Amino acid sequence: MYGTIRIEQNPHAKDKPSVEDGLGFGRYFTDHMFVMDYAEGQGWHDPRVVAYGPLTLDPAAMVFHYGQAVFEGLKAFRTEQDEILLFRPDRNAARLNRSSERLNIPPIDEAFMVHAVQTLVRHDADWVPSAAGSSLYIRPFIIATEAMLGVRPSAQYTFAILLSPVGAYYEEGLQPINILVESHYARAVPGGVGNAKAAGNYAASLKAQMIAKKHNCAQVLWLDGVHKTYLEEVGSMNVFININGEIVTPSLSGSILDGITRSSVIQLLQDWGVPISERKISIEEIVAAYENGTLLEAFGTGTAAVISPIGKLVWQGKELVMHQGGIGEITSRMYEAITGIQTGKIEDVHHWMLPC
Repeated sequence: MYGTIRIEQNPHAKDKPSVEDGLGFGRYFTDHMFVMDYAEGQGWHDPRVVAYGPLTLDPAAMVFHYGQAVFEGLKAFRTEQDEILLFRPDRNAARLNRSSERLNIPPIDEAFMVHAVQTLVRHDADWVPSAAGSSLYIRPFIIATEAMLGVRPSAQYTFAILLSPVGAYYEEGLQPINILVESHYARAVPGGVGNAKAAGNYAASLKAQMIAKKHNCAQVLWLDGVHKTYLEEVGSMNVFININGEIVTPSLSGSILDGITRSSVIQLLQDWGVPISERKISIEEIVAAYENGTLLEAFGTGTAAVISPIGKLVWQGKELVMHQGGIGEITSRMYEAITGIQTGKIEDVHHWMLPC
């Protein structure tokens, strides 16, 4: 469709980071990246794997001024049989196109997008770590590149894919984290771009993130932008709450990202026969459940962190400690299930994993 992917070998291979020294998250990048260009009238063209390096952009490139930028995040895993697997890449490709549609960026054939990811990962396969808890993080993104100072969609774009070997997203690893419930700033409202994985959404979250750090919290839990009452999502995760044995997650309202790990968790809960509801849930309902002893556990879900237990919610001076600050039973079981499927240790009955 876009031509054969051209491969240019990097003549200057990098030294690979030591897993023992700690990979962290998003600190290291592999030898190569994928790049493809778009021009109005020509469409997407010249797909290529090239040496990892800087992109050259005009200072008037429209991404700098009008924010047309979308991205995705997915992972590749090395199994004990030395096979490399991708977790639901078709869902990432579909979501990238939904984000692009909202920001008026031309779509990319989803099958080709998955093919591009596979090609790049295979080419830099030596970078896929094998240590427990590690993976190869994959970051596809699209930016507007036309040099033009005028408020309209760009006529030129660049689609690129980066690879980064990573360890745990949080420095604490699989340990309960503290979350600050944000009741002043708003992340998104229905009709906006909250359900798109747009770069600007994350820029808008940084102020509240710094406030959360001052409260010894790792992330922010956003309330809805209209009433400042209903739970939406954590900065990098969707959220699930266990109230008296029922798992509740905020329904997709148009301002919440349709998380791929989120949908996987919902499917597994249904498989297990655990009651799961997608609905509006207010912070007042959470506080009431805490006070009457039915707030049992909470966890976040996302590509980066996978499953992240929430030990405490902080809201307007109140500290809601869950499961005595430890990891809940459903949280622990879900982490083992998702990571087990991703690494080939548990049967993939839903066919979520794609070999590279």
